[in-house]
Amino acid sequence: MQTAAMDPTEEPPSVLWGLDPVFSAFARLYINDILQMTESIQVPGVYFYNQHPIYKVDVLGTVVYRRERDDFFCYGVDDGTGVVNCLCWKTKLFQDEDGPEKSVKFSDGAYGGFNPAAELKKLREAHQQHCRLEIGELLRVRGTVKTSRQQREIMASTYYKVDDPVMAAQITWMMEVPQLYRECYDKQFDFKTDAEGSSANSSLSKATNMIKDFLKQKSVTRFRSYDVQDLLQPLISIKPQTSTAEQEPVAGPSACQQLRQLLKEVLQLLQDEGVVYRKVKSQDEVYHVTAQDKDLHIAVKDIIREDSKRQKYAEKGCHVLHVLSAVRQRHSLNVSRAALDLVLKALERDSDIVSTSDSRYTAF
Repeated sequence: MQTAAMDPTEEPPSVLWGLDPVFSAFARLYINDILQMTESIQVPGVYFYNQHPIYKVDVLGTVVYRRERDDFFCYGVDDGTGVVNCLCWKTKLFQDEDGPEKSVKFSDGAYGGFNPAAELKKLREAHQQHCRLEIGELLRVRGTVKTSRQQREIMASTYYKVDDPVMAAQITWMMEVPQLYRECYDKQFDFKTDAEGSSANSSLSKATNMIKDFLKQKSVTRFRSYDVQDLLQPLISIKPQTSTAEQEPVAGPSACQQLRQLLKEVLQLLQDEGVVYRKVKSQDEVYHVTAQDKDLHIAVKDIIREDSKRQKYAEKGCHVLHVLSAVRQRHSLNVSRAALDLVLKALERDSDIVSTSDSRYTAF
């Protein structure tokens, strides 16, 4: 496999990578995405998935081939999307075949019937059993991503066989990984905003959190912009702007204009995140709070319950885009995908619906 490199203009500066929480975590990516990640041109060994810098991963899959050497195992791991080569080093317990019990003799009587050498041998055998896997067994690997001889592979720091007779571990994995993709990996991280830390961005972040806290604490179902405008007043600076050269006041937006602009940006951000939406767009700006809008929740639940009975959706469930289209027809044209995702998450948390696969839902 030929390793791809990012366009220098698209790759964020390496000094900012630590701002992305994915960089310091073992990313649970599909193997196909690991194989296709683009390599950094600044630091070889670091790769990018959707602008997220990644150098260590966590995979779970079936062993499809194995090779054993004196110092390591080489396992081919398949998670259903692709196969990656995993280099798993043997530990000292694995390599010491003779074991310390050969050179040191213990008396059972001296330890009240407990034989340390025999117990150590059992421990080593159990360890070897979990490290030496056969084809068809389930393996979990954590380690760094490397490219060797133009082939992508994982240098394991931790690996072990997963005993999963009823597929509980695999089912849990298949439910958690798509959620990580939706909430983290498929969303680009804004390095520029976090790096600059400008007062404008800081004020916007504070203002957004203030409105969110107010809506949550007061259990607000709907509001108008002037209902929350005064909450942001402490964030507006009333000091006159000055030029750096002469330190004289210069023309700039008034405090009232700054307040209105900040509120406009906050409300737009809340709509982008799906926290609020406008059921009807008119001059009377009424914003509905997604988490508190019972009518919206009932509409979504009824759509999934009714359409899940149809032959077309009975097996796999209703796709999220179908639900979104139906909600816009029955409830409001202005319901966004982000708002629907919040409602679906709440309904699933309350066991009103269940996700049958990624982006598909059915009712109990």
